[in-house]
Amino acid sequence: MTEGSSLLSPQPMGTFDAQGSYVPRIITEDDLLGMDLTSLVGNSVLEFEDGDLVTGTVVKIDHDEVLLDIGFKSEGVIPARELSIRNDADPADIVSLGERIECLVLQKEDKEGRLVLSKKRAQYEKAWATIEELKNRDEVVKGVVIEVVKGGLIVDIGLRGFLPASLVELRRVRELQPYIGKTVEAKIIELDRNRNNVVLSRRAWLEETQKEQRGDFLNNLKPGERRHGVVSSVVNFGAFVDLGGMDGLIHVSELSWKHIDHPSQVVAVGDEVDVEVLDVDFSKERISLSLKATQSDPWQVFADGHAVDQLVYGRVTKLVPFGAFIQVGDGIEGLVHISEMAAHHVESPDQVVTAGEELWVKIIELDTARRRISLSIKQAAEGGEVSEEYREAFGSHAYDSEGNYIGGIEYGEFTPETEAQAAWAEYATSVATSVATSGAEESESDESPESDESPESDESPASDEAPSL
Repeated sequence: MTEGSSLLSPQPMGTFDAQGSYVPRIITEDDLLGMDLTSLVGNSVLEFEDGDLVTGTVVKIDHDEVLLDIGFKSEGVIPARELSIRNDADPADIVSLGERIECLVLQKEDKEGRLVLSKKRAQYEKAWATIEELKNRDEVVKGVVIEVVKGGLIVDIGLRGFLPASLVELRRVRELQPYIGKTVEAKIIELDRNRNNVVLSRRAWLEETQKEQRGDFLNNLKPGERRHGVVSSVVNFGAFVDLGGMDGLIHVSELSWKHIDHPSQVVAVGDEVDVEVLDVDFSKERISLSLKATQSDPWQVFADGHAVDQLVYGRVTKLVPFGAFIQVGDGIEGLVHISEMAAHHVESPDQVVTAGEELWVKIIELDTARRRISLSIKQAAEGGEVSEEYREAFGSHAYDSEGNYIGGIEYGEFTPETEAQAAWAEYATSVATSVATSGAEESESDESPESDESPESDESPASDEAPSL
């Protein structure tokens, strides 16, 4: 064996005293410094219990667990599910060999004699303290969006924070997937440690940061002015419209002049609309809008084109004990009281009309302020002035300037386009035939010797007696 490969220590071995006895070399000096050996042994043994926090070094990474050396008699095991709050995370993406991490002791010794640890719960315990402090100071938290769940997003803030979809932006967003992997800032609006519940609001943070801009926007809004916007959300009580800086609400009562069961009957998300500003509440930062204010009031339109004593055509929509409701225009209904159904006594409305039946009625009262129209079937049978819409449809030359029938209707080029027109055409034809027959009889009478009237009175009495429709 060469000198370089000698197994002997270069340090001198023991010595011999004067009597030739061997004295070993001192290998270890006494460094106990007077301390008790039992105490020293006890201090070198790691003492901990379930629920304690311990720190160690990652010594092995597998697909389903990580081994951590904490100085105990055996390595601690961290199951993959206890590594991170992220579901199905790869252990190699969470920790690395040689990294020192803090864990919570789940079991000092399981049934297999293993020490079971949790990095996730250690992080959770520390995070709660931080989150509670931030909530008390009304500060924001920052985290990465790690998951899309029903109703919103999960944000990693040291624990799983829930960010509802309605609170992601200033207005509700429909597609949440693009937020995965993004870092967001949010306010903590609900905190319940017992239920492990943390609710966040990014909208609250956005509103706070944009408060000055919102103030300027509200100052530039004036009641009565019209704005163009896009429907951002439809809810049971109305529709929200993005005006280009803030959302305003169109209450369901301001969506249409007609009765509607749900706002979706009028608008949908993404629709471009012109709205009128009804009110601006600076203290609550609310904008009230109206869609129907930008449209003509159908009741006023009806009132402008119709008058009391005119005849209109309508459809029976509902029978009630005291009469029948008749639709006489788009969204316009009037009531025929039971006393106005016939010249004779009527016990029940269904003795005269049925639901869905179409007929002529006369307007006997028109109250636009209370949006009420009183109609009469009985008086319609007596004739009267026909409303202008029917005169235009069936030939204005058949009526005088006051709307009274004077005959002379030619139907050669007219083809009814609606049931109302067809009904009126049939009725007018029967009247014209009646007038013609009556006129012929009167002509024969005029030729008799008894006729001694001047040429100025040659006008057929039948014309005077013809019903004014």
